[in-house]
Parts: sequence; C-alpha cells; structure tokens
Amino acid sequence: MSESILKLTDITKVYPNGTVANRDINMEFEKGEIHSIVGENGAGKSTLMKMIFGIEKPSSGTIEYKGSEVHFQSSLDAIAVGIGMVHQHFMLIPSYSIVDNIILGDEPNKLCFLDRKSAIKKTQELSDRYNFELDVTAKVSTLSVAKRQKVEILKTLYRDAELIILDEPTSVLTPQETDKLFDQLKSFKEQGKTIIFISHKLDEVKKISDKISVIRNGVSKGTYLNQELTMDQLTNLIIGRNLDNDMDEYKTHEDFHNAHALEVKDVFLGNPEKPQLNHISFAVKNGEILGVAGVEGNGQVDLVHCIVGSQKAKYTGSIEVLGQDVTKMNVKQRRNIGMAYIPEDRIGDGIAGSLPISDNLISSYYDRSDINSGLFMNQKKINEMSDELIKNFAVKTESREITVESLSGGNVQKVVVAREYNTNAKMMIAEQPTHGIDIGSAETVHHKLIEMRNAGAGILLVSADLDEVINLSDRIIVMYNGEISGYFPDVKKVNAQELGLYMLGVKHQTPEEIGGAMND
Repeated sequence: MSESILKLTDITKVYPNGTVANRDINMEFEKGEIHSIVGENGAGKSTLMKMIFGIEKPSSGTIEYKGSEVHFQSSLDAIAVGIGMVHQHFMLIPSYSIVDNIILGDEPNKLCFLDRKSAIKKTQELSDRYNFELDVTAKVSTLSVAKRQKVEILKTLYRDAELIILDEPTSVLTPQETDKLFDQLKSFKEQGKTIIFISHKLDEVKKISDKISVIRNGVSKGTYLNQELTMDQLTNLIIGRNLDNDMDEYKTHEDFHNAHALEVKDVFLGNPEKPQLNHISFAVKNGEILGVAGVEGNGQVDLVHCIVGSQKAKYTGSIEVLGQDVTKMNVKQRRNIGMAYIPEDRIGDGIAGSLPISDNLISSYYDRSDINSGLFMNQKKINEMSDELIKNFAVKTESREITVESLSGGNVQKVVVAREYNTNAKMMIAEQPTHGIDIGSAETVHHKLIEMRNAGAGILLVSADLDEVINLSDRIIVMYNGEISGYFPDVKKVNAQELGLYMLGVKHQTPEEIGGAMND
C-alpha cells in the first residue's frame, strides 16, 4: 500500500496586490515516487513549490508532511523536517570547495571547532554512494554545469532530505548528462525518496515520471498516472490546445543566400594558454538560422558579447554585420545598421523592470522618427504599437501600463522578443530565447524567429536546448572549450545524442570540416 509523504489541501495564495497565484490546490505525493508538476509560466508552479519549501506562506489551506500539519516560517523549517530544493539557478559559492558549500550553515563541530575531516568523510561517502563521481575537496569554480548540479543535490542529501524538489534540472544538460541524472533520480526513488520534478521539457517529464500534475492559471487540472496521458493530451491540459509541431513546413521560404548577414573572422579572446575564444570563424547567411549548441561556459556568452559590442575585454579578429565591419562599433551603432539582440538574462539585460510594458517595447528604438519627433514622443503611436505587439505575441497582461517586472517569465520573454522583432532587423542574435519558459510561450517565440528568417533576416540562435537548435536551425555549429568542435550543414543528418558528444568534447571534427561554417 502506498504511503503519503506530502498532502496539499485547498491551498490558495493571494498576494497583497490581489493577484491570485494558486486557488484551491489539492495534491498528494507518495513516498518513493517521481511526481512531475507542469504548467505554463505564471501558472503557479513556482509559488506552490515556495509554499512547500517554506519560502512563502499559504493564504489558506493546509500542508501535511508525514501525516502532520506543518506551518513553515522559513526554508530552514522545511529543511529540518526533510524537504530539500534544488533551484534552477544554482546557490553555490564558486570560490569555495564542494564540501564547504555543502556544510555551509550546518557545519559539524568538535570541541567548538569545525570538524572538517568529518565533513569531508561524510560528503565523500554520500558522493560515492550515489555515484556522483565528485572529489568533494575540489573548488566549485572548476566544475562543469552537470557537476555543480550534483553538488546542489548532494546538499539536500547531506541534510537527510526525504523529499527533493528539482526545478528545471535538465535545462543546461546534454542528453548524456540528462540520462545520468535520471539514473540517479531512479536510484533515489528505489531508496524511498520522493522527487518533485518541475520541467517544461515534456518528453523528459514523460520519460521520468510516475505521476504528473497539471496547473493552469493557478488551478489544478488534475493528477494523472504517466501511462494514462499521451503527449497531445498533456499539452492540451497545459495550454488548452495542441501545438503546431510541423516546423519544416513552416520554415519553407525563398532563397536569400546571396550574402552574409554576419561574419565572424578569426576571433580570439583571452589568455593564449587558456583562451575564452580560440580563433573562431563562421558566417550566418541571409534568410537562415545558424544554431550554436554547447554546454554553458564553453565560450558562447563571450562570443555573443563580442558580436553585439558588449565585450569589455579586447579581442583580435574581426566581425562584420550586414557587410559592415563593426569590430570597433558600440552596441547602439551596431543596432543602427540592422542588428537586434535577445539577451540570455532577460531580467538583468533585457528589460527595465519598474517601467511599463509600453516603455520596454520601444526601449531599443525610442529615437525612431515615427515615435520620436526630437521634441516629443508620439504617445498615441506608442500605445497603438504596444497594443498590437501585446496581441500578436500573446502577452498575458491586463494593460500596456503594467510594469514588466510583474509579468511571468514567459511573458517577460515575449515582451523582449516582440521589441526586437519590431526593429525590423536583418541580423538577430537570439541567446537562449526560450530558456525556462513554457511550451506555449516557446512556440510563439519560435514562430516569430522563423517569420524573421523567412523574410530574409539572418539569425544566430545560441541555445542549450538541443531540440530547439535542431528544430529551428538550417545549419549548426557546436562550441567546446572556446572552439568550434563540430559543424553540421544538414540538420536532418544529426541528432541530440550526436551533438551531445561534441558538446562534451568526446568528439571533435578536423579544421577542414569545421571550415565549412564560414565557406558553405
């Protein structure tokens, strides 16, 4: 007979401004199961997890853990009873060792002194027991993304967590790393631990889950056994309709490949002994999407900063946008010749959070003549344009005057994409354009990028999501250790597993093969 470990009864969360994040949520989680929670951005998943983990308090309803009602005052209370959470953005101090990160706030003492020897012994034994393959004395700054995630999970195990919440755990992992993580999650399950798995990757949800709960607009749409749901049924429960998955037909267009929208020539950045970018060369054609795949930290961010003009450190080589050498131009000058940019950090770099949606929708081109006469802003034109973009990009908001920081992550991303789309640029840099957003929002972003490409724009798509790279791109390059490790001119002849090998450095093409990225 199954044993309940966590029960939510009529959980409602209403914020002081009147926003209802969750309404009458009823869910039950059993000991020794992997239970996924899915829903669109803004559906209420994060708020619900925060209440389970003690970061937020319910407005009404009850939370029972191991048969007893609990009232957590903070996450420390949740940790104390055996609940752990691995956040989407890691909570680690890079300059500390693995063991120091793990014991922080729960240091073992011996005669009033830190018992470091005991801490190392316990954490190393935990790592070995779960096949994490970690040297717990190593600094976090030396670890890959996948290993940093293992450290986060190890933190919860060190504190004897019996229920572990994982928020978007595979968002920056290769297929091989994801498979390893899933093996470890199944091992946790076999030992009686309960996993709450939050993800927008529905194929992975179907692969790993025993049960799936769906939340839409703050309301539960039910809990289902995994085998009860087809992918189409699950999609319909989440967004209320089926997805348009026929990207190939949508991508059909005329040939614009008579010129390059972007040329990166022999770009070198960093120390010669350990360069951040090691003589990178490639081109993006007019009317194509060139995908850039790679594990986080292999030079993609540095490359984008060089291209858009925000790289502070000096680099050698040259960059051309739409036939003009932009190597010495600043960001604004590059934008003026026809470049647009969707940044990875939509909150830090993509928006002015405290300003209205309408202001954010013109922030890249506030000086454009149709909305700025030089003396006055044409507010009527701005309002009309904002309303049209909000409608066309399906931004969920009550008004263009709402501050953009009050929107969900997916809707913030739609505002950023709408603004950059509306610049009518001929070269788009799209950096992680759908990271952490739901399937419905991602579909909107994908279609708009393809519309730009079909109209003749060149698009550089930098993404850790291999399905996104394969489905959208015409050609693909893979980056590893600051270099192009693989070039694939025909996306129909490559799959995610193959790309993963190049992303991990297991495979590497010859310079002659990679040279096609510039010449094809």
